[in-house]
Order: sequence, then structure tokens, then C-alpha cells
Amino acid sequence: MAVSTNDLKNGMSLDLPEGLFSVVEFQHVKPGKGGAFVRTKLKNVRSGAVIERTYRADEKLEQAIIEKRDMQFLYRDGTDYVFMDQSTYDQLPVPATGLGEAADYLKVGASAMLMLNDGEVIGVELPAAVELTVTETEPGIQGDRVSGARKPATLQTGLVVQVPLFVNIGDVLKVDTRSGDYLTRA
Repeated sequence: MAVSTNDLKNGMSLDLPEGLFSVVEFQHVKPGKGGAFVRTKLKNVRSGAVIERTYRADEKLEQAIIEKRDMQFLYRDGTDYVFMDQSTYDQLPVPATGLGEAADYLKVGASAMLMLNDGEVIGVELPAAVELTVTETEPGIQGDRVSGARKPATLQTGLVVQVPLFVNIGDVLKVDTRSGDYLTRA
């Protein structure tokens, strides 16, 4: 589907010859001399690289169709993560490379919003925070209450986060999926 550069919006996905891009920022420029043009910042959906492009006003670009599906993580199968569509119960194997850092926050039974383009997973939207169990950490020492002191803790998915000294093995923690920071005990 072709879309005019005059109709660009932030977050819109474009299928360019260089790959799949998302519009980060755009600005219509109408100089006193010459034709109007549109200055854009585009982010590559797969690699995350940001490029700047300038297009003539009313130039046609190919818009990418992104399908969002609510999926549930079932299990790992080798290097693939197997998800189930919540409405059709179809199972979809997704390679770890398609998930990126989101794989660190997925536990069995967790829900995630997968973004697909032509059947290929290009992104994952997770809840703002997830609850994960601590599997490995140093024991807290009685009386060691230094304000703001932290220690590393390995969670059930293999993610390592910095936690306060009072956190022990078996504790369930709330972790921010956007920054990877410890929020609180659950």
C-alpha cells in the first residue's frame, strides 16, 4: 500500500528497499525558494539503526502492514520459542533472534504481543513489569544494611539483575521490562 510523505505519522512502518523501517520523527519543510520536502528519521525495525532521509513532498512510499497478535509463550524447543495464538490456538515457533532482549523476560505461560510482517516476527511488546523467581544469589548477611547496596541475582530466565542485599533465593521479584531494573519483591 503506497502512502504519501505528506501523510507520514510517528510510529508508521515503511517497507523501503533497504528494509523495514519505523518513522521516529518527521518534519515538513517549505523553504521560500524551491519545492517543499519532508525530513525524516527512520529506525530499522530489525537492527535498530536510525537513519535520516529527505523526501520530496507528496512522494509515494510503500507502507508495511504490521499485524499484532496476542500470544502465550508455551515452551522452548532448542533455540526456538514456541508461542500459541490466544484466539486460534495455532502454535508458532519463533527463533531467539526474532525476540531480542524480550527472551530474558519470558517465562512459561506468559502473554506477549507479537508483531508480524509477512509471517515473520519483527518485534515483541511485553507488559511493563514481569514477576520472576530468583534462582541464584549470594546470601544476605544479617546486620549488613548499607543504604543502597546491591548484589547480582540470577532469575529463572537466566537474566542477571542488581538487587538489594535482603533478596534471597526463591524470592519472586518484579522486574521492569523496559530497563531491566529490579522494582520490588512481589
